Amino acid sequence: MSQARPNSILIVDDDASMRQSLLELLEAAGWEAKAISRASHAQAEIAEAAPDVILSDVRMPGMSGLELLASLGADAPPLVLISAHGDIPMAVQAMQDGAYSFVEKPYEPRRLLTILSHAADQARMRGDNARLRARLYSLSGMDRVLLGGTEQIGRLRQDILDLADVPAPVLIRGETGTGKELVARALHDLGRTPDAPFLALNCAALSVETFEAEMFGVAGGSEGRLRAVSGGTLFLDEICSCPLEVQAKLLRVLETMEVLPVGADRPVPVQLRVLSATNEDVEEAVRVGRLREDLLFRIDTVTLSMPPLRKRKDDIGLLAAHFLENYARLYEVTVPDLSSDDIAALLAHDWPGNVRELRNACERRVLGARRGGGSMAAAIRRDDVGEDVPDTLREAVAAFERELIGKAIQAHQGRMDATAEALGIGRRTLNEKIVKLGLEKDDFL
Repeated sequence: MSQARPNSILIVDDDASMRQSLLELLEAAGWEAKAISRASHAQAEIAEAAPDVILSDVRMPGMSGLELLASLGADAPPLVLISAHGDIPMAVQAMQDGAYSFVEKPYEPRRLLTILSHAADQARMRGDNARLRARLYSLSGMDRVLLGGTEQIGRLRQDILDLADVPAPVLIRGETGTGKELVARALHDLGRTPDAPFLALNCAALSVETFEAEMFGVAGGSEGRLRAVSGGTLFLDEICSCPLEVQAKLLRVLETMEVLPVGADRPVPVQLRVLSATNEDVEEAVRVGRLREDLLFRIDTVTLSMPPLRKRKDDIGLLAAHFLENYARLYEVTVPDLSSDDIAALLAHDWPGNVRELRNACERRVLGARRGGGSMAAAIRRDDVGEDVPDTLREAVAAFERELIGKAIQAHQGRMDATAEALGIGRRTLNEKIVKLGLEKDDFL
């Protein structure tokens, strides 16, 4: 496990002996510390080193500590002021102007270290929150699904942000192609442990015969996938299609947070954030006996509903423009303009495949533009599919692999182990190719 980096600080003080004293104190306490003698040099040091905290004298030649405070932007590290000339009005004014705290010289080392540590913790928390929320778009792919201005999408975005730090199980409901797994990944990426493992299980493809060995591990042998993901997130996709025997085993794990490896005498504890998804009516699945009611109660503490694209027509033009721009950049062509006929075609279509279908149609539109023609209506109808001849060997190989893998997934009804075996490759290799080629299994089922 990697260790957390030490706190860092920039000391600003014109007194050389004070700088040295503070450096020795902070470095002995495990800080990364740097000291400068002029506040006018602080901005450059902050930009270069990005310290967690700034500790500045108040009275200095040229720029004072209070003037330095006033020059800092809203995203600057917290600043602690230190002065031998401090008085109550100065301290109050400094705090009102945004200083984190105020310390008088001569300082008490333990108190100073406590104040600086708290300031660093606040800075890191603020930075982590900004970083994790940025990952909503940069890592989770949420921009591809939750781009839009409709009220439904706005509420969903806020719900995801609100639930990211909550360990309660979440059930994500929505039609095929609405982006359920991407929402699950966003909940993980924005949660408390974004660097922990994320395991997505296609419940429809789970085997009753091999489930325990694959998921729980074998005593003296393999660790098992659930033990390997402990501390992270378990995403149960297509939960209504899970075999009933497997549902019973999953329920036991979720209730006890323990797994019993095959051949072992004692269970092994695991810690899992559980997210689930389905495109089915879970109440109906329970009624007809396809989904255990006690398992539903366990996974459905909170529900997120993904709106179908046909109910967010106002977002279709924006989404299409976004996808066209992305694919135009990928295929190195000019972004096709959306004509009035293109907009009409987009709005007239019902989009049963939702955002995924729209994304694929936009890719076909860009591929048509590479040949100097095409329209959104033709891309939606897939009229150009047969004419889409790749220009390079790499594109031809990729196109062939897409078609071959798609047919194998369809022939084996989404069972990925059987698909990999039929293609003569390992499961891991198949997964890597699916990611590399941008395939979506549901497109072929």
